[in-house]
Amino acid sequence: MSLAELELPGFRFHPTEEELINFYLKRIINDDKIDSNTIGFLNIYLFDPWELPGMARIGEREWYFFVPINRKHGPKGRPNRTTRNGFWKATGSDRQICSSLEPKRVIGLKKTLVFYGGRAPKGTRTDWVMNEYRLPHGHKDHDIVLCKVYRKATSFKVLEERAMIEEDAAKKTYLASAPHDESQDMLASLDSSKNDMYFKSCEEKNDELLGSNAFVEPSKFSIDSLSSPLWSTGQDLWTLFS
Repeated sequence: MSLAELELPGFRFHPTEEELINFYLKRIINDDKIDSNTIGFLNIYLFDPWELPGMARIGEREWYFFVPINRKHGPKGRPNRTTRNGFWKATGSDRQICSSLEPKRVIGLKKTLVFYGGRAPKGTRTDWVMNEYRLPHGHKDHDIVLCKVYRKATSFKVLEERAMIEEDAAKKTYLASAPHDESQDMLASLDSSKNDMYFKSCEEKNDELLGSNAFVEPSKFSIDSLSSPLWSTGQDLWTLFS
């Protein structure tokens, strides 16, 4: 499948874990040809996770990479998962991936990691997550893994708060760099928009009050008093409404 074919509208790359291990990772390690340009090689630890979506060959919410393992202290050392502005930290133990046809046969291992900003052992947990897939022990020893990177789903409230923070930060950056006159104009427009919202709110409240009292029935007025023409009764018209 060519890259042009992957850009067809409606195409989605969403392989199962078994497909990732048996078709993609296993073939790469065994030097078998893959007629696909979907997953590329990248040392993802040279970058922070928010940079990775633009470097993947395909993906909207999930991004895939073949990754060479960078180890500390020689080929038998622990993997180095430190980036420029943080580090990936494993959560729990590895999970076994079994064959769907032979449920007792282990075909691969899955490690889940979360990205932390800052330096270990301290750091700030983020919503960036990575699943690292590798072949089980005993296979041909290649320091290559297949990684899926994605952002953990967050609530709408959290997304709203994040958007407001980013918008405020962008305004402060603009005001700090803009000439004095432009910054004053921007502040004035913001104040004006707030006032418009206030007056609109007041108008809506008034409309609600008027709407609730628009059809109050007069206490002393009865339709029976109009049984004969008003001009023939000889009554003072004001007495009907008093």
